[in-house]
Amino acid sequence: MHKFLMGLTAAERAEIAAAMREVSRDGLSAAKHLSGDIYEVKADTNDKFFRVLFAAEGEYNQVLLSLEAFAKKTNKTPKPKMDKANDRLKSWRRQGEKLRKAQEE
Repeated sequence: MHKFLMGLTAAERAEIAAAMREVSRDGLSAAKHLSGDIYEVKADTNDKFFRVLFAAEGEYNQVLLSLEAFAKKTNKTPKPKMDKANDRLKSWRRQGEKLRKAQEE
C-alpha cells in the first residue's frame, strides 16, 4: 500500500489522509461498511476516485488499520481488493495473537 500511496500526487495523498482523519474524528459512520470488519472510505479529487479499505482495531476501535488502497473505476469494490484486505486483516490478527501468547509465557 505504501508503494501505491507514494505513486500519487501530494494533493491525492492529502485527500486520502483527510478522509481517514474524518473517520478518526467522526467514527465508522463516516465510512461505508462493506463486509465483516472491512470498511471503505472515499477520497475523491477532481478527476480520480480513491478508496481505502480498512478495519477498526484495538479495544476501543482506536486503530484504523489501512488494508488496501486503490483508484476506483467502477461502482462495486473489486473482489480481488476485498480478498487482499481480508487476507491482510487475518494476517494482522494472527500476528497479534502470536504476540499475546508470547507475552503470556
